Parts: sequence; structure tokens; C-alpha cells
Amino acid sequence: MTLRAVVKGVGHYLPERIVPNSEFEKLLDTSDEWIRTRSGIERRHFAAEGQTTSDLGYEAARNALENAGMQPDDIDGIVVATSTPDLTFPSVATMLQHKLGMTRGFGFDVQAVCAGFVYALTNANALILSGQCKTVLVIGAETFSRIMDWEDRGTCVLFGDGAGALVLQAEVGNGNTDDRGILSADLNSDGKYRDMLYVDGGVSSTGTSGKLRMQGNALFRQAVEKLTSTAHASLSKIGLTDDSVDWIVPHQANIRIIQGTAKKLGVPMDRVIVTVQDHGNTSAASIPLALSVGVERGQIKQGDLLVTEAIGGGLAWGSVVLRW
Repeated sequence: MTLRAVVKGVGHYLPERIVPNSEFEKLLDTSDEWIRTRSGIERRHFAAEGQTTSDLGYEAARNALENAGMQPDDIDGIVVATSTPDLTFPSVATMLQHKLGMTRGFGFDVQAVCAGFVYALTNANALILSGQCKTVLVIGAETFSRIMDWEDRGTCVLFGDGAGALVLQAEVGNGNTDDRGILSADLNSDGKYRDMLYVDGGVSSTGTSGKLRMQGNALFRQAVEKLTSTAHASLSKIGLTDDSVDWIVPHQANIRIIQGTAKKLGVPMDRVIVTVQDHGNTSAASIPLALSVGVERGQIKQGDLLVTEAIGGGLAWGSVVLRW
């Protein structure tokens, strides 16, 4: 018998303010057609003034707990993936622990930018397999609108705010790929690509939060190659191939990256969960958001085999294979 980290609930939250592409036409030399053609994005959500990452994460966490039929004190640990925390410290996870009224356990943050949720999911899986936790709340939450340069038309139109959450719980499986839960993972990073995607400020360098900078074309080329290779690596660890996959749930950065990766994996687009048109790039929140929306739409069903994959600043990239 084998211990597995099984998804028991999922939820998401998006801020009320919806920002269509047309809103940028008033501010920048751009157009709805230009943004759609290059990214697939039609709209995104921005957090309200005073609304923080922990606020978004709290709503997503509540929805995931409700979906799982659980209460906050059923949770042993919280792992939050974010690059836009409320404060330098304490962690968003401990803030959420308090906001949820959770009187036990622990929480910590993981920072791997857009790959953050894959890293957080892998950490949560390890906590369960080690026996440290029975039940873990895993959250991706971002307010990237706070770090945009509104004069950089190549980047500011791409990002949005939001949060998604999963509840993982220990469950005994048979030790084969028919088990529900996380089956394998693959994590990677390479700091030589730092300048492709970064924020030009920080506590120990400038004392400011800084603004996001990105080399879009160079990042695109790295993304398709690395996302394909990490997905293959996760599948090969458990002896599966692309044909076994029911759904790819990718990081929602750009429709061309999603399409390019799916093509290299040999998976048709009707087996890919796509939400980028409605949310933009929500960084670490994009995969849990897409998972929650996929369940809400009736696409993802219990027993389906999923591959999630993401790449972000660092560069950091990785993938997880799980059976829903």
C-alpha cells in the first residue's frame, strides 16, 4: 500500500474589477486586436485599492474548504505560492492561518514566480508523504497589478490578479498509476536566465518593490522547450506517455506558449484547460485557478489524469502529474 496526497477540494477567487483590453487603448499605443493576437488575453481582473494578496487567498481558501466539506481546523499546514506578498514578512500563509481562524498547524510561503504553485504542490506532497501532515491547504495568490510598469505596453497588458486553492489529504493507494493523488513531479531552475523575467527592485538592493521586466521573445523560446521536457520527465518517472493524459492544465501565460507546448506533447487543444483569455497571466495563481474553473465547467472529473506545468522567473520550471 502507498500513501498518496489526494485532492479533496478546489476553489478560486477573482477580484470584482474586470479590465478588458479596450481599457488599455486609452492609455497605451496598443489595441484589443494586438493583445489578443499576441497573447490570447481578452480581459483580466485587478484587485481593488487596499485589497491584498492574502485577501484573495483567503476567499479562494474558503471556497476550497467548502468544496472539500472541511473546516479550517481540519488543516495541518498551509503552503502559499506568491511573488506579491502583502508584506516582506510575515508570510501570507500565516496571515491566512489567522484570517481562517485556524488555531493549529503551520504555514509558509514558496516563491518561484509563475512556477510557484508547482513548487508549492510538490512541497505539500512531501509534507504528506513524510507524515508531517495529513491535510494541507495549497494556495496560489497574486496581485501582479501592483508591480506593473504602466508605460511598458509589452508587459502590463499581460498580467492579472487572482487566487486558487486546493485541499490535499493523505489517502492510501495501491501504489500504481491508477491511484488518485499526486503520482510524480519534476522541478528545475537555472539562474543564468535571470534577466529574461525579473523585478527591478527589492529589499536588499533598492529598498523598493520595483517593476516587472520581461524579454518576451526570448522567454517564449525557453518556455515551450522547458515545459515540454518537464512534462515528459514527470510522465516518464511513472512509466506513462502523452497518450495517457486526459488533461493538460498549464500555466496560463500566453495562448501561443500553451498551443506550442500542447503540440510538442502531441495533446490536442480540446484536452487542454485554457483560461488565459479571461484571467490573463496570474502567475502562481494561474494553475489552481485553471483547475478550479475546469472542475466548475465539468471538464475535469474524478479519475482523470492531469499534467500541470509552469515556468517563471529564475528561470524556474516544473510539472506535476496527478490523478484527480
